[in-house]
Amino acid sequence: MRLYRRPLAAVLGGVVLALTATGSALAAEGTFAWTGPEGKTYGIQNPPDNKCFDMAQEARGARNATKKTLVVYTEKRCKGTATRLAPGKAAPSGARFASVIFNPR
Repeated sequence: MRLYRRPLAAVLGGVVLALTATGSALAAEGTFAWTGPEGKTYGIQNPPDNKCFDMAQEARGARNATKKTLVVYTEKRCKGTATRLAPGKAAPSGARFASVIFNPR
């Protein structure tokens, strides 16, 4: 169970590094940010396109500062109620989500 408790940012670190070498055509340029436990802000730069990521801990208040649309979901594996966030948009600060996909097809 501990494997699933790692922050999403740590999981995406290797992916983001891999995308740096391949160019930004495969990434939503910009930053995706959210609020985690104890009100701490988390973020990732240039998240990969069309891949669903489960949040490993409490996540709320998604903010899309990328150049592409993203969708947050109330359940893991990009299921449940979906909230689409256009570039530059944010979900309400208390809106919880459990997974996210960037630039879905």
